[in-house]
Amino acid sequence: MEERELKILDFMRSKEYVPMRAKEIAMVMRVPKKEYSDFLELLGNLELSFKIEKNRKNRYRIVDKTYYEGIYRKNQKGFGFVKIEEQDEEVYISKENSMQALNGDRVLIEIIEEQNRIKSAEGRIIKILKHEKDTIVGIFQNNKNFGFVVPDDKNFGTDIFISKSNFGKARNNHKVLVKITKYPEKGKKAEGKIIEVLGNVNEAGVDMLSLIKEYNLPARFPEQVVEEAKRCGNKVDKKDIPNRIDLRDQIIFTIDGEDAKDLDDAVKVTKLDNGNYKLDVHIADVSYYVKENSLLDQEALIRGTSIYMLGRVIPMLPRELSNGICSLNAGEDRFTLSCSMEIDNKGKVVSSEVYKGIINVAQRMTYTDVQKIIDGSDKNVLKRYEKYIEDFKLMEELALILKNKRLEQGYLNLDIPESKIELDIDGKVTDIHKYETSFANEIIEQFMLTANETIAEKFFWLDAPFIYRVHEEPDLEKVQELNKFLFNFGLKIKANKDNIYPKEFSKILDEIQGKEEEKVISNLVLRTLKVARYEAENKGHFGIASKYYCHFTSPIRRYPDLFIHRIISKYLENNYDVNQKFVDKYIPKAEDRAKQSSEREKIATKVEREAEDIKKAEYMESRIGNEYEGIVSSITSFGMFVELDNTVEGLIRFEDIGDEYFIYDEDRKRLIGERTNKTYKIGDKVKIKVKNASKLLRQVDFEIV
Repeated sequence: MEERELKILDFMRSKEYVPMRAKEIAMVMRVPKKEYSDFLELLGNLELSFKIEKNRKNRYRIVDKTYYEGIYRKNQKGFGFVKIEEQDEEVYISKENSMQALNGDRVLIEIIEEQNRIKSAEGRIIKILKHEKDTIVGIFQNNKNFGFVVPDDKNFGTDIFISKSNFGKARNNHKVLVKITKYPEKGKKAEGKIIEVLGNVNEAGVDMLSLIKEYNLPARFPEQVVEEAKRCGNKVDKKDIPNRIDLRDQIIFTIDGEDAKDLDDAVKVTKLDNGNYKLDVHIADVSYYVKENSLLDQEALIRGTSIYMLGRVIPMLPRELSNGICSLNAGEDRFTLSCSMEIDNKGKVVSSEVYKGIINVAQRMTYTDVQKIIDGSDKNVLKRYEKYIEDFKLMEELALILKNKRLEQGYLNLDIPESKIELDIDGKVTDIHKYETSFANEIIEQFMLTANETIAEKFFWLDAPFIYRVHEEPDLEKVQELNKFLFNFGLKIKANKDNIYPKEFSKILDEIQGKEEEKVISNLVLRTLKVARYEAENKGHFGIASKYYCHFTSPIRRYPDLFIHRIISKYLENNYDVNQKFVDKYIPKAEDRAKQSSEREKIATKVEREAEDIKKAEYMESRIGNEYEGIVSSITSFGMFVELDNTVEGLIRFEDIGDEYFIYDEDRKRLIGERTNKTYKIGDKVKIKVKNASKLLRQVDFEIV
């Protein structure tokens, strides 16, 4: 709400105020004549948002009732929930009280029933403030004289009617992009016009293109942005080398996956004479090229993060930068923002230094080859990298020390394997399996965690305007809910309203390590935790049991990293003597950029998850009738989810569990057969048959064998 609106509300809330007409309020508040029309508009806005109202005599007063603004999340069955900002609990909205609001709409609600121990608060939508979408992706169905589009978003809430004149070039079963011309009201469906045909539903690439259009992702960079990127060139500016610490003679490595192209971190470890370790983490100096408020910067802020969509990347920066001058490619001079840390044999950072550097990476390594060197398992690899073997052994040594220190602090070592989805040249799935990681991955993870913590702590104590990676402790109610699951395994997390410690979670994870139920319980723990986000205020990171944490190490693909690189650079340029004017200017910027980055991260996570769901369902479409073993991963009031060894998850509905009625025991989160007392609980091994799979619905259904 803007300042002028707040002044009007403060005036009307004062004890002396009696209901007045618009002209009388303007007179008392001394509104200049030339601003009167603007003043009337402000009154109108406050009235539309139910902050004020007129009585019968057209006099304004404050609305007595409290109304809340929030985002409506619609369920396929018609009801939904509204998330009110800065409130944890969502408000239930029945179908009758939804005003035909659509999924994602910003709405104004009133509470009609307060929350109690048994159920959440219930509300009524009184106004749709803003429709989230004006375009929608779906499948066109042609009925000769008219047509309709079935949205990909099954929670959207309505099919979209298309008159014959608005078909465009769409044909039956085409994926299309529709412009909504009329939103649903008084029981009528939404209406629309087809503005783009994406292709037939089974055509190669249409599934990922549909996601791009559905979430309005910026798939291409504007020409001016690409031109600005090209002007950065592909060689470092020699004029700036004297202003940097020259480390080009040092043996420095990048360690990444085989298919990585944007290499933004490089490392070196040495043993000092006093027995301590020196860890150098060199990060691409992206802020040197992407200047604040440049076209590149504006585009990067809009995107917020790179999005990885199975064989397709929507990068935050053009490839001229991300794969070029900003990527720490072996054998090329590159500018860095570097952090050197002295670490003792207990894993404590005893001193650190941040500086601008120039490096020339000696070798681009992969996790696979580094692991083979550590294991000594491949003679060819050992021979190829013979002169670097001691470097990697030293890295392993330090990473183990850092990891053990974290585990002692309560670091949550959640071993949840990711899916590796193999695609052919047309983007069709050929195989799905667990993404195998090794200790080589952990080496880089531990080094990056340490650098991120060191930077966050350093700039926290400088009171710098900053963006932190925040992960608050979970809600006690969620922990108590988790304990209902853990009861089945004879486990419990000790917690009360004053004390919820990472160490308690860590103990559970230690206890299940290597057991069959490890993955299931790790997933349950993950669901119990809050979602990490970006904030301008440091609130610690529960998951890694750290008081100070930020994202510093990936400025090519994350905007918060780029933002704090600029802040760090400013402090370095001024020898840490930064004036208050700079701080005051950048605190609100940090708040704004943190909020924007968190929102973009949510969208990226959702898109990446849905891309996986589409491809997993596509893979299982050709395996209907096949039998597999799986583990019960979740139990709900409508059935149970089973996860297969290849990471595909499917739903077994009640009618497909067996030939008897199953009762849902909500307290213990298990299913009990009414006649036989047969029980299913989380972690149980079951044999299933694939009953159905739909790429379009993004879901897989199983039945018990």
